[in-house]
Amino acid sequence: MAKILAVLEQRDGALKKVSGEILAAARKIADSIDASVDAIAIGPAGLESDLNGLAADKCTFVSSDSLQLYQADLYASAVEATASSGGYRAIVIPATAMGKDLGPRIAARLKCPLVADVTAVADGELTLVRPVYAGKAMSTVKVTAGTAVVTVRPNAFEAAGSGNASVEKIELPDTAVKRVTTAQVKAPENKSLDVSEASIVVSGGRGLKEADNFKLIEELAAAFGGEAAVGASRAVVDAGWRPHSEQVGQTGKVVSPDLYVAVGISGAIQHLAGMRTSKVIVAVNRDKDAPIFGVADYGIVGDLFEILPVLTEKIAKITAG
Repeated sequence: MAKILAVLEQRDGALKKVSGEILAAARKIADSIDASVDAIAIGPAGLESDLNGLAADKCTFVSSDSLQLYQADLYASAVEATASSGGYRAIVIPATAMGKDLGPRIAARLKCPLVADVTAVADGELTLVRPVYAGKAMSTVKVTAGTAVVTVRPNAFEAAGSGNASVEKIELPDTAVKRVTTAQVKAPENKSLDVSEASIVVSGGRGLKEADNFKLIEELAAAFGGEAAVGASRAVVDAGWRPHSEQVGQTGKVVSPDLYVAVGISGAIQHLAGMRTSKVIVAVNRDKDAPIFGVADYGIVGDLFEILPVLTEKIAKITAG
């Protein structure tokens, strides 16, 4: 039987939310080619408690305290060793900062194709869908033979539930050589949700007029009860109003949340490239001809300074139950 390998991601010794989505994507691919799903997790010993009951047929745990942080060479060696011995049809990796670095390394080592930023699985043997031309079109890619490395956009698949995966704990392969060391990962001080992982993103643009008015965006995001992240357009980040970590767009982060709220954002092509695959898009803008309305599922034409307080109040009441 063919097999699919799902590469899980951890942070601080715990599996990230995107790992459940990768398992769901791997299962979707497996079902299309009548395959089983294996998983590989790489990290410190404490991660093992998160691996019991995964929605996979088997899980390989590469354990080492030196793997607390993502180490490119060691992670690539661990995945390569597992993939080389397993005869996998596809290796599925999250299209996160880690995955975008790891995926090409694995493809180069295995001398196989890389299908990047996948958002759906189509009917047919190993047939994948990914956005192209800044999200203006969707490309269907079919891998006819051999192994493929597949990176999957976060939030494109609903996270898999629990399963009964058996866990096999192994050590790093002896051939692993670390040429570059990740010494530290500096997280934002406010510990806010990452826009690339949140299920709801509320973004603001130059229509807010000044940095202090971004409190309206923060209040609207907070009204969703901790489920929403704050995003920003490039113009706002370039003006120094918000940090680059919040930038959504072609030169920022690409997001695919369940709900994307664009406030005071005109909708330049670079911004649309980063959010147009969101499941539901709501736009608030006083210009009825703004390009953002061309991709929005729902649009509100009006003064955001009048609309946002009302919208925040209504959502807070719904969230409070």
